[in-house]
Amino acid sequence: MHRVIIPVDFSETSLNAARYAANMLAGKPDVLAVLYSNYESPDDLDIIRNYQQSLKREFLQAGVLKVECEREMGGDLIDNIAQLAHTSRATLIIMGITGKSAIRQAMFGSNTLRLIDKNLYPVMIIPPDAQFKGIDHVAFASDLKSVEDVTPDALITAVLEMFDPQLHIIHVTKESYGETLPPELELEKQKLKSMFSRFDPKFHFLVKQEFFQAIDQFIKELDIDVIITIPRHQSNATSIFKSTHTKRLAYHSHIPILAAHE
Repeated sequence: MHRVIIPVDFSETSLNAARYAANMLAGKPDVLAVLYSNYESPDDLDIIRNYQQSLKREFLQAGVLKVECEREMGGDLIDNIAQLAHTSRATLIIMGITGKSAIRQAMFGSNTLRLIDKNLYPVMIIPPDAQFKGIDHVAFASDLKSVEDVTPDALITAVLEMFDPQLHIIHVTKESYGETLPPELELEKQKLKSMFSRFDPKFHFLVKQEFFQAIDQFIKELDIDVIITIPRHQSNATSIFKSTHTKRLAYHSHIPILAAHE
Protein backbone atom coordinates (compact mmCIF):
# COMPACT_ATOMS: atom_id res chain seq x y z
CA MET A 1 0.00 0.00 0.00
CA HIS A 2 1.39 3.39 -1.04
CA ARG A 3 0.69 6.01 1.63
CA VAL A 4 0.61 9.52 0.17
CA ILE A 5 0.54 12.41 2.64
CA ILE A 6 -1.17 15.62 1.50
CA PRO A 7 -0.69 18.44 4.06
CA VAL A 8 -3.41 21.10 3.84
CA ASP A 9 -3.82 24.42 5.64
CA PHE A 10 -6.83 25.22 3.39
CA SER A 11 -5.05 28.10 1.72
CA GLU A 12 -5.50 28.37 -2.04
CA THR A 13 -2.00 26.99 -2.50
CA SER A 14 -2.57 23.85 -0.46
CA LEU A 15 -6.07 23.23 -1.86
CA ASN A 16 -4.76 23.44 -5.41
CA ALA A 17 -2.09 20.87 -4.57
CA ALA A 18 -4.65 18.65 -2.84
CA ARG A 19 -7.01 18.70 -5.81
CA TYR A 20 -4.15 17.92 -8.15
CA ALA A 21 -3.31 14.98 -5.87
CA ALA A 22 -6.93 13.79 -5.91
CA ASN A 23 -6.95 13.60 -9.71
CA MET A 24 -3.51 11.99 -9.72
CA LEU A 25 -4.45 9.25 -7.24
CA ALA A 26 -7.96 8.55 -8.54
CA GLY A 27 -8.75 4.92 -9.25
CA LYS A 28 -5.55 3.49 -7.76
CA PRO A 29 -6.44 0.55 -5.48
CA ASP A 30 -3.01 0.36 -3.84
CA VAL A 31 -2.91 4.00 -2.67
CA LEU A 32 -4.05 5.53 0.62
CA ALA A 33 -4.37 9.34 0.60
CA VAL A 34 -3.73 10.88 4.01
CA LEU A 35 -5.01 14.44 4.49
CA TYR A 36 -2.89 16.06 7.20
CA SER A 37 -3.66 19.32 9.03
CA ASN A 38 -1.92 21.08 11.88
CA TYR A 39 -3.85 23.48 14.12
CA GLU A 40 -2.87 25.88 16.90
CA SER A 41 -5.50 25.60 19.64
CA PRO A 42 -8.38 23.34 20.77
CA ASP A 43 -10.82 25.99 19.53
CA ASP A 44 -9.71 25.19 15.95
CA LEU A 45 -10.38 21.46 16.12
CA ASP A 46 -14.01 21.48 14.98
CA ILE A 47 -13.24 23.82 12.07
CA ILE A 48 -10.30 21.70 10.92
CA ARG A 49 -12.32 18.51 11.23
CA ASN A 50 -15.15 19.95 9.13
CA TYR A 51 -12.74 21.26 6.47
CA GLN A 52 -11.00 17.90 6.29
CA GLN A 53 -14.25 15.97 5.96
CA SER A 54 -15.34 18.28 3.15
CA LEU A 55 -12.04 17.76 1.35
CA LYS A 56 -12.23 14.02 1.95
CA ARG A 57 -15.60 13.99 0.18
CA GLU A 58 -13.99 15.80 -2.77
CA PHE A 59 -11.30 13.12 -2.94
CA LEU A 60 -13.86 10.31 -2.87
CA GLN A 61 -15.96 12.03 -5.54
CA ALA A 62 -12.82 12.43 -7.69
CA GLY A 63 -12.33 8.66 -7.51
CA VAL A 64 -9.69 8.26 -4.79
CA LEU A 65 -10.50 4.87 -3.27
CA LYS A 66 -8.93 5.18 0.20
CA VAL A 67 -8.77 8.45 2.16
CA GLU A 68 -7.90 9.10 5.81
CA CYS A 69 -7.57 12.30 7.85
CA GLU A 70 -4.82 13.09 10.34
CA ARG A 71 -4.95 16.11 12.67
CA GLU A 72 -2.36 17.40 15.10
CA MET A 73 -2.25 20.36 17.45
CA GLY A 74 0.93 22.38 17.93
CA GLY A 75 4.52 21.47 17.31
CA ASP A 76 6.67 22.35 14.34
CA LEU A 77 4.81 21.73 11.08
CA ILE A 78 7.82 20.33 9.23
CA ASP A 79 8.86 18.09 12.14
CA ASN A 80 5.29 16.81 12.40
CA ILE A 81 5.02 15.96 8.70
CA ALA A 82 8.46 14.34 8.64
CA GLN A 83 7.56 12.24 11.68
CA LEU A 84 4.27 11.15 10.14
CA ALA A 85 6.06 10.21 6.92
CA HIS A 86 8.56 8.16 8.90
CA THR A 87 6.10 6.33 11.15
CA SER A 88 3.70 5.56 8.30
CA ARG A 89 6.51 4.71 5.84
CA ALA A 90 5.04 7.09 3.31
CA THR A 91 5.82 6.71 -0.36
CA LEU A 92 5.25 10.39 -1.14
CA ILE A 93 4.34 13.80 0.27
CA ILE A 94 2.49 16.24 -1.99
CA MET A 95 2.58 19.99 -1.26
CA GLY A 96 1.94 23.23 -3.11
CA ILE A 97 4.13 26.25 -3.56
CA THR A 98 3.43 29.87 -4.43
CA GLY A 99 5.30 31.92 -7.00
CA LYS A 100 8.38 33.67 -5.67
CA SER A 101 7.02 37.04 -6.77
CA ALA A 102 3.82 36.71 -4.73
CA ILE A 103 3.32 39.58 -2.29
CA ARG A 104 2.57 37.12 0.49
CA GLN A 105 3.66 33.54 0.16
CA ALA A 106 1.20 31.08 1.62
CA MET A 107 2.44 29.06 4.56
CA PHE A 108 2.92 26.05 2.32
CA GLY A 109 5.25 27.92 -0.01
CA SER A 110 8.41 28.30 2.03
CA ASN A 111 7.54 25.31 4.22
CA THR A 112 7.52 23.06 1.18
CA LEU A 113 11.18 23.87 0.60
CA ARG A 114 11.93 23.45 4.32
CA LEU A 115 10.37 20.00 4.17
CA ILE A 116 12.53 19.05 1.19
CA ASP A 117 15.64 20.15 3.10
CA LYS A 118 14.73 18.08 6.16
CA ASN A 119 12.60 15.17 5.03
CA LEU A 120 14.06 11.92 3.74
CA TYR A 121 10.95 10.88 1.81
CA PRO A 122 10.15 12.13 -1.70
CA VAL A 123 8.20 15.40 -1.90
CA MET A 124 6.20 16.37 -4.98
CA ILE A 125 5.91 20.13 -5.40
CA ILE A 126 2.74 21.26 -7.20
CA PRO A 127 2.97 24.70 -8.90
CA PRO A 128 -0.03 27.00 -8.44
CA ASP A 129 -1.04 26.80 -12.11
CA ALA A 130 -0.55 23.04 -12.54
CA GLN A 131 -3.45 21.01 -13.91
CA PHE A 132 -3.35 17.23 -13.86
CA LYS A 133 -3.26 15.70 -17.34
CA GLY A 134 -1.74 12.36 -16.47
CA ILE A 135 1.78 11.20 -15.60
CA ASP A 136 3.01 9.54 -18.77
CA HIS A 137 6.44 11.09 -19.26
CA VAL A 138 8.84 11.78 -16.39
CA ALA A 139 12.25 13.45 -16.75
CA PHE A 140 15.14 12.79 -14.41
CA ALA A 141 18.12 15.16 -14.62
CA SER A 142 21.44 13.53 -13.78
CA ASP A 143 25.03 14.76 -13.87
CA LEU A 144 26.17 11.12 -14.23
CA LYS A 145 28.50 11.30 -11.25
CA SER A 146 28.61 8.66 -8.50
CA VAL A 147 25.04 7.68 -9.33
CA GLU A 148 25.02 4.67 -6.99
CA ASP A 149 25.91 6.89 -4.03
CA VAL A 150 23.54 9.79 -4.71
CA THR A 151 20.47 8.26 -6.39
CA PRO A 152 17.67 7.14 -4.03
CA ASP A 153 16.46 4.68 -6.65
CA ALA A 154 14.22 2.65 -4.31
CA LEU A 155 12.33 5.77 -3.19
CA ILE A 156 11.98 7.11 -6.72
CA THR A 157 10.90 3.72 -8.06
CA ALA A 158 8.22 3.44 -5.37
CA VAL A 159 6.70 6.71 -6.60
CA LEU A 160 7.03 5.93 -10.30
CA GLU A 161 5.49 2.48 -10.02
CA MET A 162 2.17 4.11 -9.08
CA PHE A 163 2.03 5.56 -12.60
CA ASP A 164 4.35 3.37 -14.72
CA PRO A 165 5.51 6.29 -16.94
CA GLN A 166 8.12 6.50 -19.63
CA LEU A 167 11.29 7.66 -17.88
CA HIS A 168 13.61 10.10 -19.66
CA ILE A 169 17.07 10.55 -18.13
CA ILE A 170 18.66 13.87 -19.09
CA HIS A 171 22.30 14.85 -18.98
CA VAL A 172 23.13 18.46 -19.81
CA THR A 173 26.60 19.05 -21.21
CA LYS A 174 28.32 22.14 -22.59
CA GLU A 175 30.24 20.17 -25.22
CA SER A 176 29.12 17.33 -27.47
CA TYR A 177 30.54 13.88 -26.70
CA GLY A 178 30.19 12.74 -30.29
CA GLU A 179 28.97 9.23 -31.05
CA THR A 180 30.71 7.59 -28.06
CA LEU A 181 30.47 8.60 -24.42
CA PRO A 182 33.62 8.82 -22.31
CA PRO A 183 34.05 5.48 -20.46
CA GLU A 184 33.32 6.97 -17.03
CA LEU A 185 30.01 8.46 -18.23
CA GLU A 186 29.04 5.27 -20.05
CA LEU A 187 29.58 3.33 -16.82
CA GLU A 188 27.35 5.71 -14.84
CA LYS A 189 24.73 5.59 -17.61
CA GLN A 190 24.61 1.80 -17.45
CA LYS A 191 24.22 1.93 -13.66
CA LEU A 192 21.20 4.23 -14.00
CA LYS A 193 19.79 2.06 -16.76
CA SER A 194 19.98 -0.95 -14.44
CA MET A 195 18.47 0.93 -11.48
CA PHE A 196 15.40 1.94 -13.46
CA SER A 197 15.23 -0.95 -15.93
CA ARG A 198 11.54 -1.60 -15.28
CA PHE A 199 10.75 1.81 -16.84
CA ASP A 200 12.94 1.21 -19.92
CA PRO A 201 14.66 4.61 -19.52
CA LYS A 202 15.55 6.69 -22.54
CA PHE A 203 18.74 8.77 -22.29
CA HIS A 204 19.04 12.29 -23.68
CA PHE A 205 22.30 14.25 -23.88
CA LEU A 206 21.53 17.94 -24.24
CA VAL A 207 24.28 20.26 -25.47
CA LYS A 208 23.52 23.61 -23.86
CA GLN A 209 25.50 26.27 -22.03
CA GLU A 210 22.70 26.95 -19.55
CA PHE A 211 21.22 24.09 -17.51
CA PHE A 212 17.77 25.55 -16.83
CA GLN A 213 17.28 26.64 -20.42
CA ALA A 214 18.05 23.10 -21.56
CA ILE A 215 15.63 21.58 -19.05
CA ASP A 216 12.86 24.02 -19.92
CA GLN A 217 13.18 23.37 -23.64
CA PHE A 218 13.22 19.60 -23.11
CA ILE A 219 10.09 19.72 -20.94
CA LYS A 220 8.21 21.62 -23.64
CA GLU A 221 9.40 19.51 -26.57
CA LEU A 222 8.60 16.14 -25.00
CA ASP A 223 5.55 17.27 -23.04
CA ILE A 224 7.05 16.12 -19.74
CA ASP A 225 4.58 15.73 -16.86
CA VAL A 226 6.96 15.59 -13.86
CA ILE A 227 10.64 16.34 -13.40
CA ILE A 228 12.78 14.59 -10.78
CA THR A 229 15.57 16.41 -8.99
CA ILE A 230 17.93 15.23 -6.27
CA PRO A 231 18.78 18.03 -3.82
CA ARG A 232 22.28 17.41 -2.58
CA HIS A 233 24.05 18.36 0.59
CA GLN A 234 25.30 21.93 0.80
CA SER A 235 28.91 20.68 1.09
CA ASN A 236 28.73 19.50 -2.51
CA ALA A 237 29.31 22.98 -3.87
CA THR A 238 30.04 21.85 -7.43
CA SER A 239 26.75 20.04 -7.94
CA ILE A 240 24.17 21.43 -10.34
CA PHE A 241 21.55 20.05 -7.98
CA LYS A 242 22.30 22.21 -4.95
CA SER A 243 19.33 23.38 -2.90
CA THR A 244 19.40 26.76 -4.63
CA HIS A 245 18.87 25.04 -7.97
CA THR A 246 16.01 22.98 -6.58
CA LYS A 247 14.45 26.21 -5.31
CA ARG A 248 14.79 27.84 -8.72
CA LEU A 249 13.09 24.86 -10.34
CA ALA A 250 10.39 24.86 -7.67
CA TYR A 251 9.51 28.54 -8.06
CA HIS A 252 9.59 28.68 -11.85
CA SER A 253 8.44 25.28 -13.06
CA HIS A 254 4.94 24.88 -14.47
CA ILE A 255 4.96 21.12 -13.95
CA PRO A 256 5.32 19.20 -10.67
CA ILE A 257 8.79 18.51 -9.33
CA LEU A 258 9.61 15.32 -7.47
CA ALA A 259 12.43 16.05 -5.03
CA ALA A 260 14.12 12.98 -3.55
CA HIS A 261 17.21 13.40 -1.38
CA GLU A 262 20.44 11.57 -2.10
